[in-house]
Amino acid sequence: MGRSRRTLPEELLLLALDPATGTTAQPQSLDLGLAGAQLVELALAGRIAPDGDRIAVVAPRPTGDPTLDCALELLRRRGAPVRAVNWIGGPRLGLRQTYLSHLERCGMVHAVAGQMCGVLPTTRYQATDNEISREIRARLDSAIRTGVPPDPRTAALAALAHAVGLGKHLYPGNEGRSSRSRLRDLIRHDPMGGLVAHAVMDVQNGVAAQPRRSPAPAGRQAAAGPARPAPEPARGVPMQPRRGSMARVVAH
Repeated sequence: MGRSRRTLPEELLLLALDPATGTTAQPQSLDLGLAGAQLVELALAGRIAPDGDRIAVVAPRPTGDPTLDCALELLRRRGAPVRAVNWIGGPRLGLRQTYLSHLERCGMVHAVAGQMCGVLPTTRYQATDNEISREIRARLDSAIRTGVPPDPRTAALAALAHAVGLGKHLYPGNEGRSSRSRLRDLIRHDPMGGLVAHAVMDVQNGVAAQPRRSPAPAGRQAAAGPARPAPEPARGVPMQPRRGSMARVVAH
């Protein structure tokens, strides 16, 4: 995969970055979204494919992107298709910082050192060229405004933006309500993006999302006796906040 085109994780992060404050909107859900965006990017590159609610590796050869290739190798080592919700809900320590550092090396953002409460060192990231973020935003705006089915990459970006809660950041207030609704509707235009977006939302909601069993025929139920109450659905383990070193990154 060449580096002439930005990856979906990079675009999602740039969308979330506030140009005025250097912080990222929805930081906790954004971490999940970045993990999901990696899956979509690998699918667009032909390395993985959806298999029901699972992700299967179909071509394990490297893409040329070190961060994506690390994710691809981890998926390959599983040896069997992985449920999207389990993959996205797994530990992704430092993923946001990895992409922020990459954007800095590429010259798309620059780090601004500061202090929290006058004591704790912090780092904020500000875009060096807001034109890039405006171009990404324009693709979403066009898909929302025209109603024309977007390309798979833009559809997946819209699905992820909705899943992590960026709609209220991109289209705030009552005047943005219809745009937020149309952003949500774009989820249907890319199967992989839709699968990943729903998995991101399931993890946030603590939904285990176990595959549902088909109900037994009525006659078989009667022979087996009265139905037992269904067990309470398993709850997902809440995501633990990322803890960094004393040089804390304030990208939230």
